[in-house]
Amino acid sequence: MSVANALKLDRIIESALYVNDSARSRKFYCEVLGLKPLLETDTLCAFDVGGKNVLLIFQRGGSTQTQVLSGVGGASYGEIPPHDGSGPSHICFAICAEQLRLWEARLTDCKIAIEGRMHWARGGESIYFRDPDNHLLEFMTPGSWLIY
Repeated sequence: MSVANALKLDRIIESALYVNDSARSRKFYCEVLGLKPLLETDTLCAFDVGGKNVLLIFQRGGSTQTQVLSGVGGASYGEIPPHDGSGPSHICFAICAEQLRLWEARLTDCKIAIEGRMHWARGGESIYFRDPDNHLLEFMTPGSWLIY
């Protein structure tokens, strides 16, 4: 067996969105979606998503230089290469089917418009809405993808 055939990816650990106002976005993701911060810096807020994934919210333009992370006593953990993004992106959150109507009510209570709905062929459903930076967010129930 070749090395390429032996390699596999397990899952995506982090997904990133780039925002114009990190304080506003932090408030949205904490207060509307109920996410808990794992890490907060001047340019980044990392959120726990279901104890399995991390949503990174970067201040747009705040990570365009190599970042050197240091620990206790100034010891270097290493470097993160420059990155950034512009324009609206898309993130999908997995939810159980029983939660869909509750999330719809939560969005309505927060005066957040549901912009679209999908009824997938395998039985799953999705609703689409926007965050303060116009990123398209989705809640998806099982039965949408072959793997979900």
